[in-house]
Amino acid sequence: MRTLFLLLVLANLAFFAWARFFAPPDAGSDAKPLAQQIEPEKLRILDAAKIEAASAKPKPAPEPAPAVCLEWGGFAVAEAPRAEQALEPLALGSRLAQRRSEETAQWWVFIPPQANRAAALKKAAELKTLGVADYFVMQEDERMRWAVSLGVFSTEEAAKSRLETVRAKGVRSAQVGPREVQVQKVWLQVRGADAALQARLREIVQGFPGSDLKECAPPG
Repeated sequence: MRTLFLLLVLANLAFFAWARFFAPPDAGSDAKPLAQQIEPEKLRILDAAKIEAASAKPKPAPEPAPAVCLEWGGFAVAEAPRAEQALEPLALGSRLAQRRSEETAQWWVFIPPQANRAAALKKAAELKTLGVADYFVMQEDERMRWAVSLGVFSTEEAAKSRLETVRAKGVRSAQVGPREVQVQKVWLQVRGADAALQARLREIVQGFPGSDLKECAPPG
């Protein structure tokens, strides 16, 4: 037993000596731990707000507005070609279509009846010289024979807008009045209009007072 005890003591002394002089130093007991750090000057302490901002997911980009079908009108049959010509720079191709409808017009812009057919035709020639292309000499209506119609409209506001347009061109004798009649209207439909095209269409509409730009009615 004494021999075994002595052997254990010697073993402990030997381990102590090895640990004291030969074992590698403990990194946790290093007096200079910062010296072992890589680029310590780049370390930053973040508060709660910064941590939340750093971990927040980026907001997804807003989705573009969907393309829609718009229709522009309603034009008298004689006026529709001028509206179609205004759309030509857009090169719409097969996206441009036409819809016709029967509507009840309750207002019109007109020049009162002239003395006879010759006087009415002379007035029409004056309109053409002034740049007014959409007109019609009344012949069938007994009460308004030889009057010159400058357009029929579903609302008084649209009729007044037309009146302002022709007066700006020098037509002084035109006036607005009630007139209920069935007329054929033309609507120009533009399919697949994205945001940029919608903006262009609104610009063009400004040159046609009394016209309306709206979404196409759903098929049904």
